Amino acid sequence: MGMPLPRQWTTADVRALTQEDRPWPRYELIDGELLATPAPRGPHQCAAMEISMVLYAYLERVGVGFPLQSPADLELRPGTITQPDVFVVHGAAERSEAPMAWSDIRSLLLAVEILSPSSSRTDRVIKRDFYLANGVAEYWIIDCDGQTIERWQSLQNPPDLCRGRIAWAPLDCEPLVIDLDAMFARIDDKCRCMQR
Repeated sequence: MGMPLPRQWTTADVRALTQEDRPWPRYELIDGELLATPAPRGPHQCAAMEISMVLYAYLERVGVGFPLQSPADLELRPGTITQPDVFVVHGAAERSEAPMAWSDIRSLLLAVEILSPSSSRTDRVIKRDFYLANGVAEYWIIDCDGQTIERWQSLQNPPDLCRGRIAWAPLDCEPLVIDLDAMFARIDDKCRCMQR
């Protein structure tokens, strides 16, 4: 007798697992594979909050979009569910008269994942390949331990490993320049405050 085939999950299966009153574990679905993420630790949350605040201040000024954080329920391609840690949606969704629904989001200006020991393969291979092939203009992997951002703009080109600073210019706007040393210092400070 052969080995059983791995289960092919559907969006309905995954949504049945999700409880609105409990954001964790976080479930995602890519190419029929169920990805389950446990609740993040403090440093992960500090990094997500910090990058969200930096992006919000910039995007508010240039008016091209706005950042959100997961939990989310993005279906960038039918039959998938993704929840980037932080993501930037186009400004058109922000200006809509009707309240935005997750189903309205079909592309992202930026998807950001904060690396953790359990997510390295998922973030660096599965999600990277999915995001860049499905309407995400740019993908960042933030490594707080290494104090770097791995920046992907295409699957055809190697990533930029950003240390010290990163510049991002969505839709040909004036660039956002992030001092990474200062950003990671703020993240470390927040983490130390949590431990007191």
